[in-house]
Amino acid sequence: MYVSHLTLHHFRSYADVEVALEAGVTAFLGRNGQGKTNLVEAIDYLSRLQSHRVANDTPLIRSGADQAIVRAAVVKDGRTATLEVELNARRANRARVNRSPLPRTRDLVGLVRTVVFSPDDLALVKGDPSGRRSFLDDLLVLRTPRLAGVRADYERILRQRNSLLKTAGLARGSALESALATLSVWDDQLARAGAEILGARMELVTELRPYLGKAYATVARGAGRDDAEIEYRPSLELAPGAEDDLVGALLAELAARQRDELDRGVCLVGPHRDELQLWLGHGGGERLPVKGYASHGESWSFALALRLASYDLLRAEGDEPILILDDVFAELDAERRAQLAELVASAEQVLVTAAVAEDVPLALNGARYRVGAGEVTRE
Repeated sequence: MYVSHLTLHHFRSYADVEVALEAGVTAFLGRNGQGKTNLVEAIDYLSRLQSHRVANDTPLIRSGADQAIVRAAVVKDGRTATLEVELNARRANRARVNRSPLPRTRDLVGLVRTVVFSPDDLALVKGDPSGRRSFLDDLLVLRTPRLAGVRADYERILRQRNSLLKTAGLARGSALESALATLSVWDDQLARAGAEILGARMELVTELRPYLGKAYATVARGAGRDDAEIEYRPSLELAPGAEDDLVGALLAELAARQRDELDRGVCLVGPHRDELQLWLGHGGGERLPVKGYASHGESWSFALALRLASYDLLRAEGDEPILILDDVFAELDAERRAQLAELVASAEQVLVTAAVAEDVPLALNGARYRVGAGEVTRE
């Protein structure tokens, strides 16, 4: 799978731009702030309908415009499809495939798959649990696009339930009874959507684990496959066999913690409170949490391994993702640059951004574009 043509209209810094692409390696070169990352961000947005740089769509629409368009010709198994998303400032976004509108914008998710390496990946290791939860959920949605709807439903239910908890915590008498009755309805909805996300995450971590060990052993100096581990920690204790009734387990925990939730006015149970724990071993010895104990180099190796493991897992399922290396080489030492380049050079399509050509390893030799002053020119 690869993108053969990219069209942007009022996306980020670009009024209009057309870029012809090809399989293999393509590097976008230019000074910082010239729009290199905007190009690869657009392709990644088509994959997930989310940016890897910002939390909402507003910054993606060019200043002064009401609408942005991202359109890409995607080649898979010799066939070409045109994917398009229309980002609107004042109404819902729209999506099209081969110029035909999709019933829902999120139906576009997963038609093209991307894996992005960026300097922000260090936050996967050193940052808050929310970043690691998003990492899992983004990968889940690429594998099973249907889960995009489940994820959106869960977030909506969570907002409504949190709002009710704040109100119920202040209520008395009949008003409290009414609020608790309504809360029971939201509990059921939260448990059903949450159980699907929880089960999918736990299964994903199990499947990702061997790929992570292999990737870490490859990028970390002197490491073995058992030196990198991941563990999913739910916000509730799951008894043996509870995986078969996650809805029931969540409902029981919600009931047990209802008083605490009413006092605090916030939902304390569910996938939004879970953690993906990262562990680092040293030759089979005591394992330590990566956050707080790993060196800068070990942290970078673990972050790279998480992305490489994602790529390998998706590729094993039949669709080779497009690899995006967004200004990542400037953050790595020479050895890790070379290791990463050798690992990804054989991918069907690799898109690289770099401020200077010397930052791109020789193993990633391919087409090069110069980016500057709103123009993208092939060298």
